Parts: sequence; C-alpha cells; structure tokens
Amino acid sequence: MVKHNNVVPNGHFKKHWQNYVRTWFNQPARKVRRRIARTKKAVKIFPRPVAGPLRPIVHGQTLKYNMKLRAGRGFSLEELKAAGIPKKLAPTIGIAVDHRRKNRSLEGLQANVQRLKTYKANLVVFPRRPSKFKVGDSGPEELVNASQVLDKYMAITREKPGVEMVKITEEMKSFKAYDKLRIERTNKRHFGARLKKAAEAEKEEKK
Repeated sequence: MVKHNNVVPNGHFKKHWQNYVRTWFNQPARKVRRRIARTKKAVKIFPRPVAGPLRPIVHGQTLKYNMKLRAGRGFSLEELKAAGIPKKLAPTIGIAVDHRRKNRSLEGLQANVQRLKTYKANLVVFPRRPSKFKVGDSGPEELVNASQVLDKYMAITREKPGVEMVKITEEMKSFKAYDKLRIERTNKRHFGARLKKAAEAEKEEKK
C-alpha cells in the first residue's frame, strides 16, 4: 500500500519492446555454413589432422582447477629434448611448441614425453614433392594407408579410479577401529619415555 501524500504510481509500459527483441532465426543456416567451412578446411589442410597440432597435457591454474587436466599451449623445450625431437622440426610435423613453459614436476614431464613418443611412432610424414623423398619422410606403402584424422587426436582423458570389491571376513568384523586408534595414540605419546626407560634398563644390566 502506498504511504504518505505521494503521486499515485502509474506504470509506463508503452516502451515498444518489440523493437528491442533480438531474434536468432539464422541459426540453422549458420550451423550448415560452419559445417561446410569445416569440410573445406579439412580438404585444404589434408593430410594434416583437422583439430590442429598436438598439444601437451597440463594442469589447470589455481587451487580450484589444478586437479583438472587440459590441453596446453605447446610442449616445452625440455620435453622435446627428452623425446628426441629438434625444436625447429617439431612445428613442421604437427607438434605445438611453447618455449616459455617450464616443467615443475617429473610426472608431468614423463607423461608429455611419452605422449610425444607415441605420436612420433604413429606419425606419417608426406614428402613435399611426391617424386622426391627426403630423410624422415614415410615410405610409399605408409602413405597409401594413411588417412586424415577428423576428430581430436590423442584426446586428453583422465582415468577414473576403479573400486575393488572385497568379501568381508570375520577378522574385519571383529576389528575395532576406535580401540586401535586409542592404543596407537597412547603408544605415540609414551614413545619417548619408554625409549628412555629401555635405555636406562640396558645401562643397568651392563653394570
């Protein structure tokens, strides 16, 4: 209810809201246009993979996201060296390089080195000229069987830990966790005193 001696409110609803509504009727046509563009790009960059160069596995930044794995900008120089790939050759064979990245953990380094080695083992290098093969190019039989990767190559996935089913035994049923914790807590508290007592007893025996 309106209080005090104010003007009676009257709603101003004639705002011509129809003029400010944004429509999106061209979305189905845009979807078709994007699909055609992807197909044209795949034909243009053949035989390279459609998803672009190979990216490393990195952890997200900050405490909130650091448990998640994602694709990084490029492989570090240390990873390339460990995998035996020259840094200038890497971009020419579809490997992204980031010279600023540093390896902070041995596990991350080993995972990316293994990723590079797997990629290198499955790599098919087409010669620049079909009639002239150079060192490092794949053989003619490999070129015939090669096909373009249309989806993400070596997609980053995290393995979910499995649950092992165990049959409950009588020993497990009779085990009292609370009592065990109390005993271990007591042992920890009296560890120094017992050690000192044992040392004194040993000293007395020697006398």
